[in-house]
Amino acid sequence: MELKPEVKRVEELRQLLQQASLAYYVLDNPIMEDAVYDQLYRELQQLETQYPELITPDSPTQRVGEKPATQFLSVRHNIPLYSLENAFNIEELQAWQERWRRHAPNIDSAEYVCELKIDGSALALTYENGVLVRGATRGDGIAGEEITQNVRTIRSIPLRLNLENPPAQVEVRGEAFLALDVFQQINQERRISGESLFANPRNAAAGTLRQLDSRIVDRRRLDFFPYTLHIPGMDDASIARTQWEALELLQEMGFRVNPHRKLCPSLQEVAAYYEYWDTERLNLPYMTDGVVVKINSFALQEQLGFTQKFPRWAIALKYPAAEAPTRVENISINVGRTGALTPLAEMRPVQLAGTTVSRATLHNSDRIAQLDIRIGDTVIVRKAGEIIPEVVRVLKELRPTDATPFQMPISCPVCNQPVVRPADEAVTRCVNASCPAILKGAIEHWVSRDALDINGMGEKLVQQLVTQGVVHSVADLYDLTPDHLGKLQRMGKKLAEKLVVAIAQSKTKPWSRVLYGLGIRHVGSVNAQLLTQKFLTVEQLAAAEPTDIATVYGIGSEIATSVYQWFRIPANQILIERLQAAGLQLAQEAGETTVTSGNPLSGKTFVVTGTLPTLKRDEAKALIQNAGGKVTDSVSKKTDYLVVGEDAGSKLDSAQKLGITCLSEAQLLKLLET
Repeated sequence: MELKPEVKRVEELRQLLQQASLAYYVLDNPIMEDAVYDQLYRELQQLETQYPELITPDSPTQRVGEKPATQFLSVRHNIPLYSLENAFNIEELQAWQERWRRHAPNIDSAEYVCELKIDGSALALTYENGVLVRGATRGDGIAGEEITQNVRTIRSIPLRLNLENPPAQVEVRGEAFLALDVFQQINQERRISGESLFANPRNAAAGTLRQLDSRIVDRRRLDFFPYTLHIPGMDDASIARTQWEALELLQEMGFRVNPHRKLCPSLQEVAAYYEYWDTERLNLPYMTDGVVVKINSFALQEQLGFTQKFPRWAIALKYPAAEAPTRVENISINVGRTGALTPLAEMRPVQLAGTTVSRATLHNSDRIAQLDIRIGDTVIVRKAGEIIPEVVRVLKELRPTDATPFQMPISCPVCNQPVVRPADEAVTRCVNASCPAILKGAIEHWVSRDALDINGMGEKLVQQLVTQGVVHSVADLYDLTPDHLGKLQRMGKKLAEKLVVAIAQSKTKPWSRVLYGLGIRHVGSVNAQLLTQKFLTVEQLAAAEPTDIATVYGIGSEIATSVYQWFRIPANQILIERLQAAGLQLAQEAGETTVTSGNPLSGKTFVVTGTLPTLKRDEAKALIQNAGGKVTDSVSKKTDYLVVGEDAGSKLDSAQKLGITCLSEAQLLKLLET
């Protein structure tokens, strides 16, 4: 029976796109231009939209799901995922060889396959008749979470195996990971948006795989290396008799197998491979923390079997963390842009993982107490995640007699104002908004769009204003003249005049914008609106006790304490006086309060979390408030809706536990139309 033209074209397009993906992501040998690929992809999309009955799970258009998952289901693995026994030196590797030989006394020698141990997150993939039908996390090795929708987004995982007659079922095990440059880009984006940073690529990969929205996973650009192949119900010897052959077969199937694998005829060659990659791995574009050594023969693997925890025929030969001893010559304090006081160990320079290290963070006073570190101590320092230097332990037996315990300062080392450390936090902070160390960040926040929105006041200009001593406070911005600005680099007369006008225009911004612009810790734009609706003037808010502030709906004790402490700082009191004198709006104007009745969202309480596809978070909050809804920063039983974007985090977990309705941006916009 002859196929209809559209069916024939869809199959042709899928085949072309699959071949192009294989060439690009696996073979690193593109066969078509990006523009051509995009054109073919759009044509396939259009045909599948017109004829939805032609959509198949292995279509290239099905890599990214349109709707976020509501939860991940626990699934039992068809074949358990065992963990590996660890060895940390060649002697322990030799001891492992002696152990497996006792279980195979008839075997004198064996070949070994060495593979780099990728520092990522293990995945179990199931293919039926060549098509990917399930992807799951390792979990406890017996059961994991079914994350097929997210696995589909990984371009180096084929949706259909590159075989003409695939087996009925194929099980593939491998490691999902993030390349170092991708990891750094993700953290840079999170830093800009004010989100917490991932500690290392492994944590980032694991967190990405557990995102409910596969569109987020797709943007994170995960990669994948397979390392194990199982074909249930068939004689493996007819397909692959060894681990090496299995890796070759995985490559034929369309997977990108790590090219740095090696077949070693003896343990001596394994040792040489391990020693070579001890330093060479630092040049790889991804993280690896060791070498996996496997007996090559499947027959011998089957003979050796498993212990209760590990296969006897494989072991992970780990690299020790790069560590070195050095002497602490001083402990200094760095004041960050948020006012956090971070103690730093100033050390005698030491070579560590190919770089010279002379400073290491001590995080906070709790960490200092835990280490009991003192100036003059000899310490062991290492690179956490092979990136950030940190002090691991103190060699107290080498401590000099005159070493004294270190105490965190009670005042800021830069501005000499008192510092605070909330009872439930480990970080000590300077809360003086005029502190030079945090002035640059304070001004950047003040001029930002959601605060006073001073157009033309970019980061480079702010840097010049601070470093040249032109401004010492955000209030100084309102004393600037074209002559002041004209002395700066690349500042012409017309541009200086425009900036002065833009600064003057910011005086018309409402009291809520000014409060947000002050940069009080924990006070976001929504909290600022809530506070200014209760405390109509700055005098009222400055005089309020923490208990009074906490009575505002959506304002907890932590925010209330932060606001109260900020207004107790003399330098901040002076700042408020100067802003009043400059003509800033520090009181609520008549008619400025939000309408909360007669609107579609009247009486409903919302929380917005994560990064939305098109709306900025504050834009979404404004839409809700304009429609009569109330927006708070924390999820509680009183919350009616949680609007969920990318990287939703713990608020999504809390909402699901409380049974709160979760909305996407599109669902929110639809609700606003009602």
